[in-house]
Amino acid sequence: MSSFDSKLLDILICPLSKEHLVYDEKNQELISKKAGIAYPIRDGIPIMLPNEGRKIQHN
Repeated sequence: MSSFDSKLLDILICPLSKEHLVYDEKNQELISKKAGIAYPIRDGIPIMLPNEGRKIQHN
């Protein structure tokens, strides 16, 4: 499994909310709290397509 380059967090934003993302290392996901979506990271590459993300509860 490739690791995610956390430096990408400085430039990646959620395509729906246009907000910055939070890296969840345990689940290998990027979390958009405002949009309520967790985007998967596969082989070190974030999949930033809303239809590929999973719904999460808003906090």
